[in-house]
Amino acid sequence: MKPLKPGKKISSAKLVVVDGAGHRTATVPAGALAPLQFKIQRILVPVDFSDHSQKALRYALGFAAQFGAEITLVHIVEQMVYPGDWMYPPLAATDFAAEKREQVIQKLRDLTRGTDIKAGHVVRLGRAWQEVAEIAKEKKSDLIILATHGYTGLKHVLLGSVAEKIVRHAPCPVLTVRPDERDFI
Repeated sequence: MKPLKPGKKISSAKLVVVDGAGHRTATVPAGALAPLQFKIQRILVPVDFSDHSQKALRYALGFAAQFGAEITLVHIVEQMVYPGDWMYPPLAATDFAAEKREQVIQKLRDLTRGTDIKAGHVVRLGRAWQEVAEIAKEKKSDLIILATHGYTGLKHVLLGSVAEKIVRHAPCPVLTVRPDERDFI
């Protein structure tokens, strides 16, 4: 077999790896050596109107601008039931929808006002981590960008971590933005 020159292609679909003596050592699909290209079209951003979630929104707006993506801002209202509520039943979902949904959607719209980014807005009643994972599936989101509150130790045990549950159950990659870490935007 005739030795090949280092790096010589034998076809447009294959790349031949050649050692110093000119002997073929491997054949690699040319596409395997091409750099990865990210295609992000839909970004989901859970918002609880805290400073932490607004930091995550800044990241999402930067990603959306860079990739030409659209974002969906999501706010989940978790219904709290306290001991002794048997006398006063909790607010029904229809009551919430009638009284508060438009106010919350307007607050979400205000967060993206003045940007050129296409934004959708979703408000739901339920458990935050479950609803975020479900909305990400429904919207076929490519990325979720969310804030963590950075709780550790006993506070983490007592409050749990919505972000941690979203990471475990999300149907797509999740970028978590911590409150006091170095930024790259």
